Amino acid sequence: MDGLILALQFFTRIPVNREVSFQGKNIGKSLFYLPLIGLVMGMIAALPLILLSGYSKSISALLSVLTITGLTGGLHLDGLADTFDGFLSGREKDRVMEIMKDSNLGAFGAVALIFTIVSKLVAVYELPAAYWMGIPLSLANARLVAGYVITTKKNAREDGLGVLFKSSRPGRSVLLSGLVLTGITLFFDPIFLIPLAGSFLLGELVSIWAYRKIDGMTGDVYGAVIEICELASLIIFWGVTIWI
Repeated sequence: MDGLILALQFFTRIPVNREVSFQGKNIGKSLFYLPLIGLVMGMIAALPLILLSGYSKSISALLSVLTITGLTGGLHLDGLADTFDGFLSGREKDRVMEIMKDSNLGAFGAVALIFTIVSKLVAVYELPAAYWMGIPLSLANARLVAGYVITTKKNAREDGLGVLFKSSRPGRSVLLSGLVLTGITLFFDPIFLIPLAGSFLLGELVSIWAYRKIDGMTGDVYGAVIEICELASLIIFWGVTIWI
């Protein structure tokens, strides 16, 4: 259970009052629980859509997105902003890495934050309440992709959180969590595998971008992968609900 507790403490703001060692074995196991934590956060975030969409679709969408942001503490949004500030700066690799480490928010990061949050609001607003499961599955999809990227892509730095997660050799944990999430998705409807596939495609595209800019991945890029894949999955879910 140390892996679960570590995942809750690191990736969410859900209070868990137990000390767990932040070391390789626990870090690797925490990635198994990452998609499952996404499911739990998504179910909590879906409650406004389920309970309030009949009264005000816009307010229910706003509360859902606020809940997602609150449960993560904006952790991944911070990575998204740092990534866009660095990657769109037009500088060389070393300077891009320095910009990404800078705690100040730049113009590109601010635009990325605004665009992502507004787009999530629109996507959740357009999602029918009957398909509320699109929210937890989207959050889980994005986190499974992040685990896959951590496992399979190289790091741009020789230190940092990205290296810690990579060195924990989480491949088996990520594979098992992928099988579990696939089973849960099939339980709802096999067609919901389409948003999962779309999330993996976006994860690969972000990885290609990162390789071109900084020759690898960082913790900030992992956060960007989660945010971009969440948004992509929500939009694809909307498309799937129209299709079916």
